[in-house]
Amino acid sequence: MWIERLARDIGALGQAENATLDRALDQMSRAAALGVPGCSAALVVVWREVVGPDGSARHVVTDYGASHADLAEAFEHQYTSDQGPTVEAVREMRQVRVGDVLREHRWPRYTSMAVQCGDRSSVTQPSLVSGGEGHGDRVVTFGVHSGRADAFDEEVVVPLAALLAEHAAAALHSVGRRADVARETAHMRRAMSARTVIDQAKGIIMHARGCDADAAFVALREVAQRNRKKVVDVAGDLVRENSASRGQEHRPREAGGEHGGNGRGMSPRRDRKPS
Repeated sequence: MWIERLARDIGALGQAENATLDRALDQMSRAAALGVPGCSAALVVVWREVVGPDGSARHVVTDYGASHADLAEAFEHQYTSDQGPTVEAVREMRQVRVGDVLREHRWPRYTSMAVQCGDRSSVTQPSLVSGGEGHGDRVVTFGVHSGRADAFDEEVVVPLAALLAEHAAAALHSVGRRADVARETAHMRRAMSARTVIDQAKGIIMHARGCDADAAFVALREVAQRNRKKVVDVAGDLVRENSASRGQEHRPREAGGEHGGNGRGMSPRRDRKPS
């Protein structure tokens, strides 16, 4: 059935190897705008809950994808004014339906912007996204919108919006997991590179001072503390300086000025005294 196929297609957008959050959101919004009956534009938003100093919690936008620029403008007005179907859906964690925004009295500061941007009717569904490491719980809101009033068949679109939101949440969880793995891999590479540089610097100090590895590391750490720098940065400076000095030692001595050379970068040959 086309409903299940559309849901699977949206869920698959997060499985591609090259999928990123912004790309997945854009593709999801375009797929919904093309596939949902009556829909002329779609909006998919990822929210993250933050807790203020007073203990109060609110949702902030992590990223979003809109199939059309007018709908993106309308959403940004919702976010700044804190009024509209999308912000209410995430705040109340329930589906929000709009038959005709001109008949609505819930969001007086949103009505004129909605009409201007062609957002007359909509269905917006929130769904929890399981958090990866460092993410916490996130919420995705999946909204289908139309420039016509009463554009959606509620018997079809209401359950469909809930299904699409669930598949989008699962897909975005996959994107987040891959991002976590990529960050962990990059962190490991940086850590291995830093260890290599520190080991090289320790070797230089051990050779110069005739000390062991522990004493060499203590020397590096003391220099770093005195200069308020990281140990790896001090080690990198030492390795570069040592490489430069070794390069100077092995560089061929150049010929003198216009009176001293033979023009080939070597010292002039001394003639033997006659025997």
